[in-house]
Amino acid sequence: MALVLVLAGALWVLGIVLGTPARLRWGMIACLWAGIVGLHLILPEGHPLRLATGASAAPWLLLGGFAALGLGYARILHWLRGRSAQRTAKPQQLGSFSEAELERYARHIVLREVGGPGQKKLKEARVLVIGAGGLGSPALMYLAAAGVGTIGVIDDDVVDASNLHRQVIHPDAAIGLPKVQSAAAAIAAQNPHVTVRPYHCRLTQEIAADLFADYDIILEGLDNFETRYLANRTAAALGLPLVSGALSQWEGQVSIFDPARGTPCYECIFEHAPDAALAPSCAEAGVMGALPGVIGAMLAGETIKLITGAGTPLRGEMLIYDALHADARKFKLTPRADCRVCGSKE
Repeated sequence: MALVLVLAGALWVLGIVLGTPARLRWGMIACLWAGIVGLHLILPEGHPLRLATGASAAPWLLLGGFAALGLGYARILHWLRGRSAQRTAKPQQLGSFSEAELERYARHIVLREVGGPGQKKLKEARVLVIGAGGLGSPALMYLAAAGVGTIGVIDDDVVDASNLHRQVIHPDAAIGLPKVQSAAAAIAAQNPHVTVRPYHCRLTQEIAADLFADYDIILEGLDNFETRYLANRTAAALGLPLVSGALSQWEGQVSIFDPARGTPCYECIFEHAPDAALAPSCAEAGVMGALPGVIGAMLAGETIKLITGAGTPLRGEMLIYDALHADARKFKLTPRADCRVCGSKE
């Protein structure tokens, strides 16, 4: 038996020297094994060849059985590894994500409500953010971090030192720069996989419709009522959802105005702009520095939900957050039939 094993080893080494593929080498050894078993089955007991190769076929049959089990186990293991590799590679094909993107968005992708399809929707989404101030700053940062593929930001202001306690997207070195330029640089540094479109200008009636038409969702965090009403009218006319936020001192509000899907628009709820004395600006009334971060992050969260279809967005509802007393309230909003923007035209 030892002689046969030596012969098998010699065949294996010879195959390596000659560059024979492993499969053929195993084939030669299998032929040798089959020949030995055949000799034991054909030749009579006591034959010299049988005596030279172990006298009985039983050891060779056991050896062949163990070899078959080992080979079968190896094949199954190889198949399982192949299946595992396919499952691992599948998310990469989705949305043409790079390895870096898959690693960056891994915590999103494992969320049942988002998953690979939701992350693909985020990558393909286009969101316009009006204002790169207190609310726009955190909203922009979280939209970029979430992987929203195209982010527009429009603002005609420049960074001032008084902005820095709450407008966290702007560093001290950006003082004097246009806010959209500072925001675009911060987004590019945070997530190079996102496309940023900065518009250093004021939103006006002349450009609003053409600008909004390039986007899927409009997010506004304005402190100017004239511009807010313009954004509402334009979004409603184009059938785009308007994710809206506002704040003053210690209190903020978040809502989604989407009359194309049966909810009220901003003007349904606030038919007229309040008197300036009743709605002072942050410069006049002040604002707690962390409050825009809370409300701006909520705006980004609602936008992500709209894009991915996750959960229940604040369509037709308004959430009021009171930071001073750590209280939050939510109200149902009802469309007005006589609204000048989205009401019945009959």
